[in-house]
Amino acid sequence: MGRRRQRGSAPRDSGPVGYGLPTLLAVGLHVLVVVLSLVTLPQRQPDEPLSDSIVQATLVSTETTTDQAQRAEEARARAAARQAEEEARQEEEARQAEAEEQARAEAERQAEQEQAEQEQAAREEEARRLQEAREEAEAEAQRRAEEAERQARLREEQEAERQRQQEAAAEAERQRELEAQQRAEEEARRQQEAEEQRRREEEEAQRQQEAEEQRRREEEEAQRQREAEEQRRREEEEAQRQREAEEQRRREEEEAQRQREAEEQRRREEEEAQRQRDAEEQRRREEEARRAAEAAADGLDRAIEGESDAVANARQAQEAANSFINLVRRAVEQAWVLPPGASGGLAATVQVQLGPSGELFGATITQSSGDNSFDRSALQAVEAAAPFGELRQLPAAAQRDFRQFNLRFTPGDVR
Repeated sequence: MGRRRQRGSAPRDSGPVGYGLPTLLAVGLHVLVVVLSLVTLPQRQPDEPLSDSIVQATLVSTETTTDQAQRAEEARARAAARQAEEEARQEEEARQAEAEEQARAEAERQAEQEQAEQEQAAREEEARRLQEAREEAEAEAQRRAEEAERQARLREEQEAERQRQQEAAAEAERQRELEAQQRAEEEARRQQEAEEQRRREEEEAQRQQEAEEQRRREEEEAQRQREAEEQRRREEEEAQRQREAEEQRRREEEEAQRQREAEEQRRREEEEAQRQRDAEEQRRREEEARRAAEAAADGLDRAIEGESDAVANARQAQEAANSFINLVRRAVEQAWVLPPGASGGLAATVQVQLGPSGELFGATITQSSGDNSFDRSALQAVEAAAPFGELRQLPAAAQRDFRQFNLRFTPGDVR
C-alpha cells in the first residue's frame, strides 16, 4: 500500500504542450518541398523533343512553370494536411495518456481508501469484540456478586423467620392471656352499656314525646299563619281588583271625554272647512266677475292679470295645505295618550300614508325614541285620529303632496 501511495502521489508533468518546434518543422518541410519542385521539374524537360521554334520553347517553358507551381501548392497543401493530422494525433495521444494517468491515479486512490476503510472496520470490530468481552466479564462478576448477596439475604431471612416464629409463639401466649382479660372486661362493659342503653332509650322516648308535642304546636301555629296570609292575600287581590276597576273606569271616562272632544273638534273643523269652502266659492265667483269685467283689457293687462291669478291660486293652495296640516296635528294631539313616566327628552317620527279620501293606509316609525311604549302611543294616536277627510278639500296637486307626510312626536308637542 505504501508503494501505491508513492506512485499515486508522484509528480506528473502537467505543463502545456509546446507547438513551436512542430510549427517550424512544418514550415521548413513546406519550403523544402517547394525548392525540390523547382529544382526537379525543369530537369524533366530535356526528355521532350527539341524544337527550333522560339515561340514554342517559350510557351512550353511557361506551361511547365505553371504546372510546377500547381504541384508545389498541392504538395504544400498535402504536407500541411499531414502536419495537421500528425498534430491532432499527437494531441489526442497526449489527452488519452493524461486521461489514463488520471484514471490510474483515481483507481489507486479508491483502492487506498477501500483498504483504509477495511482496516478501520477491522479495528472497530476488534474494539467491539473487546468491549463485548469486558461487558460479559463484568456481567459475570455482577451475577456472582448478586448470587452471593442473595444467599446472604436468604440466610438472614431464614434466621429472622426463626426469630419471628419464636416471638410469634410468645406473642400468641400473651395474646391468649390478654384476650381472656379483655373478655372479662368486655362482659362487664356490655352489662354497663346495656344499663346505659336502657336509660338512654327512656330519655329518648321522653324527648320524642316532647318533640311531638312541640311539632304539633308549631303545625297549629303555621296553619294559623297560612290562614292569615291567605286572608291578607285575598284582601289585597280584592283591593287590586277595585283599583284596576277604578283605573279602567277612569280610562274609559277619559277615552269617552277624548272621543267627545275629538268629535267636537272634527265638527268644528268641518264647520271651519265648510266656511272656508264657502269663502273660497265666494272668492271664486268674485274672481270670475272680475275677470269677466277685465276681459276687454289689452294683451298686456291680461298677461299681468294672469300672473296675479297664478300667484293668488298658489297662495290659496299653500294656505289650504297649512290648514290641513294644522288640522291633522290637532286631531293627533287630542287622540294622543302620553304614557306614564315619559321623559321630556323623548322624540319619535311617524310616517303617515293616506288614501285618496284621507283614509289611513299605514303609519310606521321612521325614527324611534328608544322607548317602545312612547313609540306605540304615537302610532295609536295617528290610528285614533284617522281618517282625515279634509284631504279631499285640497287642490289636486296638494292632495298628491299630502298623501304621505311625517309627524314628529315629543312629550309636549306634535310637529
